[in-house]
Amino acid sequence: MNHYQLINLVLVLCPLAGALFAGLGGQHVTDRLAQTVTILGVAVSFVLSLYFAYQFFFLHGGAYDKNLYLWDFTGKFRFNIGFLIDQLTVVMFLIVTFISLIVHIYSVTYMAGDPGYKRFFSYMSAFTFAMLVLVSANNFLQLFFGWEAVGLVSYLLIGFWFKREAANAGSLKAFLVNRVGDFGFFLGIALLFNYFGSLDYLQVFHAAPALKEASISIFPHTSYSVIAVICFLLFIGAMGKSAQVPLHVWLPESMEGPTPISALIHAATMVTAGVYLVARLSPLYEYAPSVLNLILILGATTALFMGLVAIVQNDIKRIIAYSTLSQLGYMMVALGASAYAAGMFHLVTHAFFKALLFLAAGSVILTMHHEQDIRKMGGLAKVIPLTYVCFLVGALALAALPPFSGFYSKDAIIDAVHESTLPAASYAYYCVLMGTLVTTFYIFRAFFLVFHSQARMPIQHYQKTTTIVKFSLIILAIPSAIAGFLLVRPFLNIPGLLTNSLWVLPGHDVILTEHLFSMATIFSLIGIVLAWFCYYQFPVIPAWTQKHFTWLYQVLVNKYGFDAFNQTVFANGGRRLAKLFFNVDANVLDEKLIDGSGRRVSWLSNVLRRIQSGYIYHYAFIMVLGIIIFLLAYTLRT
Repeated sequence: MNHYQLINLVLVLCPLAGALFAGLGGQHVTDRLAQTVTILGVAVSFVLSLYFAYQFFFLHGGAYDKNLYLWDFTGKFRFNIGFLIDQLTVVMFLIVTFISLIVHIYSVTYMAGDPGYKRFFSYMSAFTFAMLVLVSANNFLQLFFGWEAVGLVSYLLIGFWFKREAANAGSLKAFLVNRVGDFGFFLGIALLFNYFGSLDYLQVFHAAPALKEASISIFPHTSYSVIAVICFLLFIGAMGKSAQVPLHVWLPESMEGPTPISALIHAATMVTAGVYLVARLSPLYEYAPSVLNLILILGATTALFMGLVAIVQNDIKRIIAYSTLSQLGYMMVALGASAYAAGMFHLVTHAFFKALLFLAAGSVILTMHHEQDIRKMGGLAKVIPLTYVCFLVGALALAALPPFSGFYSKDAIIDAVHESTLPAASYAYYCVLMGTLVTTFYIFRAFFLVFHSQARMPIQHYQKTTTIVKFSLIILAIPSAIAGFLLVRPFLNIPGLLTNSLWVLPGHDVILTEHLFSMATIFSLIGIVLAWFCYYQFPVIPAWTQKHFTWLYQVLVNKYGFDAFNQTVFANGGRRLAKLFFNVDANVLDEKLIDGSGRRVSWLSNVLRRIQSGYIYHYAFIMVLGIIIFLLAYTLRT
């Protein structure tokens, strides 16, 4: 085992060790010791991520792809456990461990006094471990393990307050919707193994050009590209994890978990797994233009229409949750346009400002004694000035205004989509362009209502912000403000940070390296002005709009009917179908066939038993009757 393998093992296993220590230590482990060990474990992983970053980005080290050990084999097929460490892996290492470390530190204050304190830190560290396994895998089998582990631990985190019915419902919804996506994901891996004969990334990537013309018949008299079908099935899994329409319904419900969990899941970990998957598999997706078109359409739809839903939300965490849905749509649009580097760039900047927004929202919630309704807030700019400034930084970054980080990554995506020649690019372009106005409007709606509207509580009743919360916000505010400017050239120039990890066909290269004041920036400024006008200057306008456009308001409040459809068709329909099958089983199979056949055999045996009386004249009568019947039948036949 060389030093790369050893360092990578330590990096991945340190959070697992912390999770096991905090979770299984029992009464011997105090709350303080549990938090210390788990934070230390994630901190070690972050430091080792910095080491890999130094090796790859400053010393220009080559990709490292080695199998650690043989897990199983059958015939000529071998299934290994190994690691692929390249520039893409290192970027994900840095983001996952950094955000996780800040969230761990922040949770010391936020979860103080909670009876499940140790369990909470154990779950968070386990979640970090699962994500690190996912992004460092060099094969689809190990990827699938990390993929499912992330889903399992997210179920535990969302339902952390399991005594709340809403938390249980939210965790179950997240688990079930992700299983729908994972079913397609598993089928995609199975089909890939069937055609490529291997689950190792590099072997699959090398064989892809030879199979780009291969076809498969799914239905009679039809023919589909094998690679396109594989990519489509794998993208179903990405739709579930990265919450794309129509598998997006679980993500807002995940707000029932503690706020640090919302930051961890929504900023840089679980929801970005689907984005990472498509970027990692760019050598396959480049040969599936039909799937790229689908990604463009679904991503653009998610970006715009989920942003519109955020406008009518009143829970501060749900507003930010719908903004996550929208921003994931932007990332997917970039991937669909083959601008994989731009999508990953937005993943990085989004991680900073979205974690900042969630933790700032958590600070607001703590100040308001766990009140989350923005209609009951107001005047907090004077009460928590640091949180106010940090939330503003996050809002400006989300709104993609220069020079904040979101400006560079989001504009790169919009420009790339504009340059794309795919048929769906025009639709996607107008969606993401309009989405900039919508994004700015809903986040500054929350900003003005929370910090600038009339105060609804005397100052002495607010809870003070702790030093740990302030530290966490400042640490995240800095990259939210400057990361875009610092990283735009390394990410988007050719060669760039991810050049050796991503693969784009020559005709699909759409990334522009220069980004100036654009139409998207104008739309963002209009969004701020509209939000200021409607929620600060003339707050009667929203009530008037709601009254006169009730139908539109109801469409958005009902989230386009996705939840109602799922409840009616899948939940209620599933129960009705189960009841129908139960009735068929009970009344037809059991009552008529199984029990009924038993009763008829019993009746027949009763009859036959009476015939067997033992009297000779009974037997003689039956013989004569039989002869008569035989003769009648013979006569009728002749």
